[in-house]
Amino acid sequence: PINFASNKWDILPEAAVKLQKLIDYMKKYPSVKVEIGSHTDARGSDTYNLRLSQNRANATAKFIIEKGEISPNRILAKGYGESKLLNESCSNGKQCSDAEHRQNRRSEFIVIEN
Repeated sequence: PINFASNKWDILPEAAVKLQKLIDYMKKYPSVKVEIGSHTDARGSDTYNLRLSQNRANATAKFIIEKGEISPNRILAKGYGESKLLNESCSNGKQCSDAEHRQNRRSEFIVIEN
């Protein structure tokens, strides 16, 4: 997965390095299609978090398409908001450090077609 800053969808430098590995994989295997599943932490409203996670998925897809010259039809970008927390102890109303919340602010990649 790649992580994001709070309330942002910018691709961070460490994320760009990981995305380059995905781009290399997709170039090596041109039939592969991936789903980008993007997520937020539990801070903010459910509606806001769905929109934020979709912006993260779109930004991730844009990076792969533009930097890697990967066809958009090989990528499905989907925002899940806060519905799939990795760190469930940081759900609505719970006090957590930013580092704990950061685990939930991510994009994950699933091969959906070989």
